[in-house]
Amino acid sequence: MPDKVGPAEQQPLRKTPSSDDGIRLKKDLGLLDGVAIIVGVIVGAGIFVSPKSVLEHSGSVGQALLIWISSGFLCLIGALCYAELGTMIPKSGGDYAYISDAFGPLPAFLYLWVALFILVPTGNAITALTFAQYILQPVWPDCPAPYLAVRLLAAVITCLLTAINCYNVKWATRIQDIFTGTKIFALLIIIVAGLVWLCMGNTENFRQPMAGTNTDPGHIALAAYAGLFSYSGWNYLNFVTEELKDPYKNLPKAICISLPLITIIYVLANVAYFAVLTQSEILVSDAVAVKFGNKLLGVMSWIMPFFVACSTFGALNGAIFASSRLFFVGARNGHLPTAIALINVNNLTPMPSLIFLCIITLVLLVIENVSSLITYVSFVEAVFTTLSVSGLLWLRHKCPDLHRPIKVYIALPIVFFMICVFLVVLPCYESPWEVGVGTVLILSGIPVYLIFIQWKRKPRWLVAASHELNMTCAKMFMCVHESKAD
Repeated sequence: MPDKVGPAEQQPLRKTPSSDDGIRLKKDLGLLDGVAIIVGVIVGAGIFVSPKSVLEHSGSVGQALLIWISSGFLCLIGALCYAELGTMIPKSGGDYAYISDAFGPLPAFLYLWVALFILVPTGNAITALTFAQYILQPVWPDCPAPYLAVRLLAAVITCLLTAINCYNVKWATRIQDIFTGTKIFALLIIIVAGLVWLCMGNTENFRQPMAGTNTDPGHIALAAYAGLFSYSGWNYLNFVTEELKDPYKNLPKAICISLPLITIIYVLANVAYFAVLTQSEILVSDAVAVKFGNKLLGVMSWIMPFFVACSTFGALNGAIFASSRLFFVGARNGHLPTAIALINVNNLTPMPSLIFLCIITLVLLVIENVSSLITYVSFVEAVFTTLSVSGLLWLRHKCPDLHRPIKVYIALPIVFFMICVFLVVLPCYESPWEVGVGTVLILSGIPVYLIFIQWKRKPRWLVAASHELNMTCAKMFMCVHESKAD
């Protein structure tokens, strides 16, 4: 809830000795950092485990590869559309900022609502759990690691990365750069090993690539969901636009470098999987990369669990860094408690936002089957991506003279919008329960908005509680409000 106390009461939060130089998030991210964030967030656990789901719904190797290619192409189109949005509306917060400018505060708050409690912390929890499972695999090689050990390690790594992001932005981006290189190296090992296997004449898995193809539109949409899950995070750089050096140039450059690179690597990695493993072997495996390593790499097969752990470590770091800015911007706009919009005076990081996100992620780690939320998350994410790109089309009509440093060809957002509608509508027939739950999650934010945002004459005790939370966070974390731009 936004703080409604008078300016005099807020004064201690705004005036500190160190605020003379301007307390705000600094533009420390260059082009390489932007590429590392996109690649680092996208290449998480998905490419090492998702090929099973894509193949299961596709029915054939040929169609599965087409899904991987089309998913990458779709994300590239979407990222280019977001490049126009990000340079036209140069604010951090990504979809939240674009939906707010196009359609007003309520739809933007609904996105923030589901992102706060479902989209972001669920993704972070799943990534942390995947890291823990793979890093513990050498300790329990013949059986799954104990439930408590996995949860405890996932919690520790979440807290560690949150602390690093709280302390120093450059440390966080250096970690991102290093682990992005590590995960690309892991995928290159898979690609080279698979291509060598193919060159040795092992082509039997590609002799009838379209045999068993599933042409049902609903299953095609579900296969696309599985593929897009591995590409998820392509819009995370838009969350940190305000911290990007020369965003008009570096945002589109980072997108145009990252997405084609990831698509090529993903497709070649899947060719390697399909060359070495049969369809039945892939469909019974929950960790395709590990099965690939066990079959082809021999005594070096241990490197696959290690590299998957490195991959998820980097993905979690990038997600924590970028998504915390989303909640920072939401609080700055009055849609979350004001305390979340505070900045640490020494490190110039949104420390309360990072810690708040960490707490929610830790709560989700307690849920035994947090992975079951993935289907709900995919639908909800598709809904708001559709809303964001429709906002681009609406702003083209509503504000044709608005300054657009980047203006994509109009056919791109139209095509992207139509595909997003397809991905939203078709699962309604194949997975009506998941769609229903996702819709309820979105709509549950409406009463919250009406009570805590829209309602102006709030009880004094509620206003006092909000102010007390704000003051406590400011003192505890040595934070102040962001300085106004000159």
